[in-house]
Amino acid sequence: MFRHGLRSSAGLARRVLPRATVTLGRYQHITAQTNRPAIQAAQSWNALTQLARLYSSDAAAPAAESSAGEQDASKQSDEWTKEFSSLAEEGVNETLLRAITKDLGYRTMSPVQAKTIAPALKGTDIVAQAKTGTGKTIAFLLPLLQRMINEDPTLATRSAKYEARPDDIRGIIMSPTRELAEQIAEEARRLVRHTGLVVQSAVGGTQKNRMLYKTRREGCHLLVATPGRLHDLLSDPESGIQAPNLAAMVLDEADRMLDVGFERELNDIIKLLPRDKVRQTMLVSATIPDSVIRLTRNMVRADDFQFVQTIAESESLTHEHVPQNVVTVSHINNILPALFELIGKGLAESKENPDKKPFKAIVYLNTTAMTQLAGEMGFAKNRDRTFVRNFSIHSGLTQQARTRAAENFRRSQSAVLFSSDVTARGMDFPDVTHVIQVDCPRDRETYIHRLGRTARQKKDGEGWLLLPATSRPRARSLLGGLPLKPSTALETASFDIHSDTNQPDAIAETKKLYSQVPSRLLEEAYRVTIFGSTERHARDDVVDQMNEWATHGWGWQSPPTVSKAKADRNGFGRTNLNFGPESSSSSDSRGRSDRFSDRRDNRGFDRDSRRSSDPFDNMKENARRSDFGGRGDAGGRGGFSRGGSRSGNRGGNRGGFRRNSDRGSRDSAW
Repeated sequence: MFRHGLRSSAGLARRVLPRATVTLGRYQHITAQTNRPAIQAAQSWNALTQLARLYSSDAAAPAAESSAGEQDASKQSDEWTKEFSSLAEEGVNETLLRAITKDLGYRTMSPVQAKTIAPALKGTDIVAQAKTGTGKTIAFLLPLLQRMINEDPTLATRSAKYEARPDDIRGIIMSPTRELAEQIAEEARRLVRHTGLVVQSAVGGTQKNRMLYKTRREGCHLLVATPGRLHDLLSDPESGIQAPNLAAMVLDEADRMLDVGFERELNDIIKLLPRDKVRQTMLVSATIPDSVIRLTRNMVRADDFQFVQTIAESESLTHEHVPQNVVTVSHINNILPALFELIGKGLAESKENPDKKPFKAIVYLNTTAMTQLAGEMGFAKNRDRTFVRNFSIHSGLTQQARTRAAENFRRSQSAVLFSSDVTARGMDFPDVTHVIQVDCPRDRETYIHRLGRTARQKKDGEGWLLLPATSRPRARSLLGGLPLKPSTALETASFDIHSDTNQPDAIAETKKLYSQVPSRLLEEAYRVTIFGSTERHARDDVVDQMNEWATHGWGWQSPPTVSKAKADRNGFGRTNLNFGPESSSSSDSRGRSDRFSDRRDNRGFDRDSRRSSDPFDNMKENARRSDFGGRGDAGGRGGFSRGGSRSGNRGGNRGGFRRNSDRGSRDSAW
C-alpha cells in the first residue's frame, strides 16, 4: 500500500511538475499567456499546493520521477562525482574554493551539496528538504557567501574586514538552537578565512551587551543567530544592528524552529528587514509539514524559487537500518541502574574487542531535571577516574558551559553525553556509537531525530530505549512499526528492588551515587517526573513507584514533600503523595520539558481549525488526511520523567518519515 501510494504521487507529480527540482517561476511562465493576473496567481499557488501535498509525506518521496533517460535518484546519490573545483566555472570566488578544497580538504560534493549549490548560485530562492549529517551546511553557506560577494566584490578582499559595520549586515542565518548556531558560525569562519568577511553569532543564553560590544568593535557581514535573539537585536533601536543591504538569508532546521514556537518571531523578523531590497532566501528543513509551507509563503518569492528534494524515495533512513533495542524496566527505581549497567557493558565490550570502536554515547532524557541528575551522578561516578569522561548539556547551563561541553564531547574518543533535546537535531558529534533514550520520548519524530545522532555518514551505531513499564502502552502506540527489538541483556532492568540477594553491582553503585548528589536535584527530578506523567490509569502506580524510589533507592525516610495545591492542579490530589510545603531550593516543577535554545515563551503557531480560502490551509487539511502525508500534532505528555509537550493531542504522528505499516501498531512484540 505504501509503494502504491508513492506511485500514485509520482504519477500526479509527472502531470504537475516535470522534474524533481521544482521551479515555480517556470510554471508561471507556462501560464503567462493569459491576460488575467488573478488566475495566474491562483494557478501558481495551486502548483505549490500540489507540491506541498507530495513533499509533506513521511517518506519525503520525490515529487516526480526523473525525465526519460535519467536514473533513479537513489542511484544518482551514489554516482555524484562533482568536484568543488568545478564551481569556479559557475563564478564561485577563488577565496571560497581555496578554503573548501585546501583548508577543509573537501574535494567531492555530497549528493545534497551537488543538488542544492547549483540552483542556489543562480540567485533564486531555495526551499530544500534535507536531513542532517548530509553536508547541508556547506550547501547553503557557499551560495550565501557568494551572493554577498556578488553584490559587493570588495568583500572578497582581506581589507574588507576593516570596513565592516554592525549597521550594514549582508547575510543572516537563523537556526533553532544555540549550539547549532555556534556550529554554523564556526564553519562559516573557516570558509571566509581568505576573505574580508566578518562572521558574528548572536544566541540566547549569552550576554547581549558582550555580543554588541564585540560586533561594534569588529563589525559584521554575516550574522548567525537564534530567532529570539535576532528579533531582540533588530527590534532594539539602541542595538545598532541593521541590515539595509541584506543580500541573502538562510533558515536552517525550519521545521524545528516552528516546533518550538518561533513562528511569531520569524514573521516579525521579516517585517523588520528592508522591503525594497531584493534578497535571496534559502529555507532548509528535514520535513515539509503544513507549518513550513505557511512559513515558505511569507519568506520566499513566489515567482522565483525552486524546491530542491534531496531525499530519494529509496533512500534508507537512519531509523530503518540502525539496530534498535528496547528494554522494559520493571520499576522506576531500576531506570538509572539499568542506564549505568548499559554504559558499563558498552565500555567493557569496546575494550575487550579491538575491532570495536571506542564507546561513545549520547544519553537523552526528557527533562532538564533528569538530565541534571544523571549528569551529576555520572560526574560523581568518575571522580576516581574508573568510569568514563562524561558531560551534560541542558537548558539549565549557561551558553558558555553548553558550548564547552559540546566541544569536549566532540573531541573525545570515548565519552558519554547526558543531554536534553537541545542536541537532538542539527548537532554533529563524530563517531557516536550508542544513542540511549531514557523513557518514552514526547513524539515519534523526537525518537527518530535522537537516533540520528549515531550511524552518521554510513558509520555503525546502535540505539537503546530504556522504558519503564508505566510508559510502555504509550510507547507502543507512538513507536509501533519501528524495528525495535526487545532485549533482556540488562540484569538490573527486571531485578526485584526489595531483594537483597544476589543484588547486581549496578544497583548498589547507583544507591551510593544518590548520596553523593545534591538533594535538591533528587527532589526536582521526583516532582518533575510525577507531574510530567499524564497516564491517568497509571498515576497511582507512578506515585507509588516514585515514593519507593525515594525511600528504597535514595534511602530517605520519606518522599519529598509536594504542595497540595499543585497536586490538585495537576490531577494528583488524591494520590499517595507526601503533601506539605516544598523546600525553597526547588524551582517550579510542573512537568515542563526542557526549553529548546532561547525560546522565550510557550506560544505555538496558530492552530485555527476553520476552513480557509488560503490554499495553504486547505493543503494542510488534506496533508493530515493523507496516508503518508501530514503531521498531526502528536503525543502530548506522558510517561516517566515526561516534561510534557504542550502542543496538545490532535492525533496522528509527526510527518517527514516513512510510515509503511508503522502508524502506531499495537501488535509490536515488545
